[in-house]
Amino acid sequence: MAKRSTLFIKIVEGKNLPIKDITGSSDPYCIVKIDNEAIIRTATIWKTLSPFWGEEYTVHLPPYFRTVSFYVLDEDSLSRDDVIGKVSITKEVLTAKPQGVDGWMNLTEIDPDEEVQGEIHLQISVLGDGDIPRKLCCQVLEARDLAKKDRNGASDPFVRVRYNGKTYESTVVKKSCYPRWNESFEFELDETLADTGLLSVEVWDWDLVSRNDFLGKVLFNINKLQSAQEEEGWFRLGPDKSKHSEYEGTLGSLRLQLRLRDEVVLPSSHYKPLTELLSQSVGSQLNGNWPDFIMLIDETTTAESRQEVANNLVKLFLGQGLVKEFLDVLFKLELEKTTEPNTLFRSNSLASKSMESFLKVAGMQYLHRLLGPIINRIFEEKKYVELDPSKVELKEAGCAGLHRQQTESDIIQQSSSLLQSYLSELLTSILQSASYCPLLICQVFHQLYLRVQECFPDPEYRKVKFIAVTSFLCLRFISPAIMSPKLFHLREKHADARTSRTLLLLAKAVQTIGNMDTLACCSKEPWMVCLQSAIQQGITQLKDFITKLVNCHEPEDLELQTRMSLQCGTMEKEGFLFLHRTKDKCMPMTSPFKKYYVTLSKDTLSYSRTQHSKKSLFISLPKIRAVEKVEEKCFGSANVMQIISSEDSGQQETLYLDCKSVNELNHWLSALRKACSHNTNTMSCYHPGIYKADRWSCCHQKEKSDPGCDKTRHGVTLQEWYDPLDPDLEAQLIYQHLCSVQHAMRDKYYKLREQQGVQEADSVRDQKKVDGLSKLFSILQDLHDAHAAVEEEERSKNKNLFLELQT
Repeated sequence: MAKRSTLFIKIVEGKNLPIKDITGSSDPYCIVKIDNEAIIRTATIWKTLSPFWGEEYTVHLPPYFRTVSFYVLDEDSLSRDDVIGKVSITKEVLTAKPQGVDGWMNLTEIDPDEEVQGEIHLQISVLGDGDIPRKLCCQVLEARDLAKKDRNGASDPFVRVRYNGKTYESTVVKKSCYPRWNESFEFELDETLADTGLLSVEVWDWDLVSRNDFLGKVLFNINKLQSAQEEEGWFRLGPDKSKHSEYEGTLGSLRLQLRLRDEVVLPSSHYKPLTELLSQSVGSQLNGNWPDFIMLIDETTTAESRQEVANNLVKLFLGQGLVKEFLDVLFKLELEKTTEPNTLFRSNSLASKSMESFLKVAGMQYLHRLLGPIINRIFEEKKYVELDPSKVELKEAGCAGLHRQQTESDIIQQSSSLLQSYLSELLTSILQSASYCPLLICQVFHQLYLRVQECFPDPEYRKVKFIAVTSFLCLRFISPAIMSPKLFHLREKHADARTSRTLLLLAKAVQTIGNMDTLACCSKEPWMVCLQSAIQQGITQLKDFITKLVNCHEPEDLELQTRMSLQCGTMEKEGFLFLHRTKDKCMPMTSPFKKYYVTLSKDTLSYSRTQHSKKSLFISLPKIRAVEKVEEKCFGSANVMQIISSEDSGQQETLYLDCKSVNELNHWLSALRKACSHNTNTMSCYHPGIYKADRWSCCHQKEKSDPGCDKTRHGVTLQEWYDPLDPDLEAQLIYQHLCSVQHAMRDKYYKLREQQGVQEADSVRDQKKVDGLSKLFSILQDLHDAHAAVEEEERSKNKNLFLELQT
């Protein structure tokens, strides 16, 4: 059984941000933190106070996370980035709104006394009995993951303990966020304050010149302490009393969409009846012996949840090898409801959403190979392109010669030539891509092509079968990827304003070709007429491509193709990183990193000097014990991670990887953590520092073999397009959806039977359908009972643990 939380994040946009630059604007970006750990950095949107990001992320978290925070900063090239404000949302708020949070949220000022993190290890006891005056003893042992307050990337922490007007202070531990004190402080227990007395344990960062910085505190009720006699453990540091911000409401706001989903995934055997029933319903559509489950799901799924349900169903049937049959059922349902060919697959139906999900899951690698070269060319050239006379800016285009300013007609003519060049290169790539398009995508498009041809056989509808294919391939896949290459992982950053306009114009041309109607486009946007001949030629080329694509399922064609493998079932990641490998040797004084090409495959992590050279070194994934971040002060970089593995001899080895950004760091962390999720010999604690000068830089322990000073974070991962399929998780999510709509499915089924004039026992076939529906509800009840048993077992464990602690 697996238990985790999944957080869906969409950072939509900001508005009314304050001016931070002398230009009268700002260059805002967002940092997303989970419990003070940065996991996401959005792109910088230049020169605007109302940025639009539209970035979506799915983060898998351990169930015990507490807060998600969004920090808005202004990027500066020459100085440190300015902090604008933040939005923080607790887990409790997200849990209370299972439908999700969607709206504008005001940015608040960042108060240093509120920005606390970390935990402190304390042992507090009440000593003495009888006639002897009782004493309160507070033993301060250690702390971990404290906030970094000094320029050296660390702090100089000490502890201040207060009770009944008396204060003690510990020694200062220099340059450490993982200090160890092992000091005890005693107070005379005041019996008169038994009900109201508080013990305060505060952590501060010592500064020689300026005032000390607050790092957090913990408060204890003395009355409860006297009842328990002793309390020992790790306690989370809390903020000081909140202050009213004078900037509240003046820092702008963020529009966010958030939804938290807690997942308890049962063993595979529990989901087998559900997956078998759904598979049978898809595979037996021809004999009609099963109820139309897919139709019932389509009819009862709301617009808000349709995209997620479509994604889950696509992944489930991909895992069962029945995605082609599933999509074919949806094609038939959509065609039965369509009377006007011009509206075919243009709505956000379950069929449209499922095809969209299918192309993203099965065709992302194909898309990267298809669009990568032309997208990179546009980003690198950064040419000014504009066809609309009302939007031409002469100063943006520059001069045509040494002294002559370009005219509006010059710019439009040059732009037309450039766009035709880009469009020609793209169409050539599309034509050539028939040889490497994944076979499964070809088969699905072949099935779609035939279904539409059967439904609209008349000569006046001869274009409809082509438009059905292009409505998905061009309008829902290629064109959106051109407009937003970052959202499809084609680029690491958003395009600037000039490049965005070029991409938009190219995407418009692709959409026009996909619609196969040049007149309609030119009537709406007359300035596109200069591309009319190129678009008309593109329509002819696209028809040839589709004809070739839908016939690629023939056996004689398969032998001529070099097929790309479907990557949704494997874990692979690769790229250049800076590496340093260490066994027993200490860290050298100079920079130890060297550039390697790193490849993460199903079983190993390997690296070599170049992409195509022979892999020189390998780490077996089952031998990896921890994958964690490294403190910034160790290498002067906040984007270093470490991979701790064990060799056959039992010797421990650490590999350090230096990434170029926080996003690249977290992508590699996520990929490695997911690849090692089934490892058994994992570490529960580690050292976030390095061993140098005969001690650990993080906690100052002397022995290299000393236990780690921070806990590992195996559970925090980002969802990626290349993640392996998880059949049990998809079955669990479909089960949850079916539970929410089972009454609507039953009502819809009987309503359809009444409309069709079917009596209660009209035929044996109809009775089989009723039995099939009853079987589905029985399976849902069995899964509900299994989850209830798991919850009861969890409650029993927690109760026993509580009793043990009391004892």
